[in-house]
Amino acid sequence: MSWPASLIWPRAIAHVDLDQFYAAVEILDFPELRGKPVIVGGQPGARGVVCTASYEARKFGVHSAMPSTQAARLCPQAVWRTPRMDRYVEMSRQVQAVFARYTDQIEPLSLDEAFLDLTGSQALFGPAETIGRRIKDEILKETQLAASVGLAQNKSLAKIASDLRKPDAFVVVPPGAGEASAFLAPLPVGRLWGVGPKMEERLHEWGLRTAGDLTRCGTEFLARRLGARGAEELLALARGEDGRPVVSAEAPQSVSRETTFAEDVHVDAELQRELLAFAEDVAARLRAQGLQAGGVALKVRFGDFTTLTRALQLEDPTDLAETLHQAAVQLLRTKVAREGRGVRLIGLGATRLAPRANSPATLFPDEKALKQRRVADTLDRLRGRFGEDAVTRARLLEKRPRNTGTPSDTPREK
Repeated sequence: MSWPASLIWPRAIAHVDLDQFYAAVEILDFPELRGKPVIVGGQPGARGVVCTASYEARKFGVHSAMPSTQAARLCPQAVWRTPRMDRYVEMSRQVQAVFARYTDQIEPLSLDEAFLDLTGSQALFGPAETIGRRIKDEILKETQLAASVGLAQNKSLAKIASDLRKPDAFVVVPPGAGEASAFLAPLPVGRLWGVGPKMEERLHEWGLRTAGDLTRCGTEFLARRLGARGAEELLALARGEDGRPVVSAEAPQSVSRETTFAEDVHVDAELQRELLAFAEDVAARLRAQGLQAGGVALKVRFGDFTTLTRALQLEDPTDLAETLHQAAVQLLRTKVAREGRGVRLIGLGATRLAPRANSPATLFPDEKALKQRRVADTLDRLRGRFGEDAVTRARLLEKRPRNTGTPSDTPREK
């Protein structure tokens, strides 16, 4: 079917952002949480932080990256959930499968948001607005997750649009002369992508509160305060100019987990138990993404903030916790000279990642590895259905150091 040329955008970029993603998945899996203030992140009482909060919790002023102790004071009735990264990855992959039906030009920013270049997709699927609505509807139908979609002629405008009327938004900035300026002019300068709190405060001091104020003040005014390049970049944002392409994602280079302890840890057994918990988490996320690790990295920070990173290459790629843990413990014992110093932070990373390959047939299979594989697959199914805390190793039930650990390569939600 051919579409009228007047309906086809010369450039069409969508920004898709899953609303309260981590909290939404928790509510989806545990319906009794619906309507309650839900906080996903490190438990209060330590140096934890909020990963995301449901909209019910946000009404109390809770937001991502807030210390958990502060969030607990603001919203004492909140229901706290520990992040289940394997489940979030699983749901994210289902959403990405919807994206892939309409374009191969996908730039993920995190598990819960991505840019899509829909320009070339219009010849097959129709006008950009039609595609955007189909993507939004299919995500809801297939995952029961709500997404906010911004559609515009460039990335900057699309991202602003998706965030403008959350949750469950669909905001379009049509192409054409004057459309971008008209859309941006009344918006606060803090809405512009790249304008942080400090820059916003400075602009307010200069009497500039909206994007329209910026475009009217002129280049010379801003150049005297920000320099020629800074003024040029800021004015381009205020006019809605952005020529950056959508860059398709590359395979991740590593998957890691680290934690900062509430108090420095001196006992090897406690450090090894923490590494085992990390190995379980990292291995599960590798399996969820269909990846295996060819190397392991260990990060140690002492009480005096001296930081060491040690690594080794594995004989065979793996996505099993036992192998990752053994390698990390080997590095801790042989490559880290502690000399009585307490450990403030410890981390484990899976490196040299590659797609998981099917195991080659052999006359003498490694029975131990086969057993570990069966156990891992069973754990994945149980945790995916009943939650991260549904089953754990007996060794991890022992008392562990208080920590604030969150997956280090998982961006916190907005």
